[in-house]
Amino acid sequence: MIASGLLCGVLAVIVFFTSKRVFFSPLTVMVVGAIGLAAILVQLRLRNREEPRPVRSPLWLNFLGVLLALAAFLSDLRHWGPQLTETLALGAVMSFAVSGAMILHAFRKQRIASK
Repeated sequence: MIASGLLCGVLAVIVFFTSKRVFFSPLTVMVVGAIGLAAILVQLRLRNREEPRPVRSPLWLNFLGVLLALAAFLSDLRHWGPQLTETLALGAVMSFAVSGAMILHAFRKQRIASK
């Protein structure tokens, strides 16, 4: 809980100390999505210590998200076109979102099964 709170604090600092114009960048949205996924993964790691059947994160989906994020970053550096950069960043964010949703769904199923 504390680690997730710290990650939310980092997100708040990012929002407070950046200009409004920066949030129109697809890379910024991707970084915010990655911070959200990191918070869920920290929660996953801490929660799995107590559970007899640990929840697993979809490794292939996280790996895909990181690859798409790196490709979006490279596309932005090389100025290959804003549409390509936006598409890659959207793919990374969607990958992070689906991975996080799958983990939270598994947590919910675990909690219902333990009642």
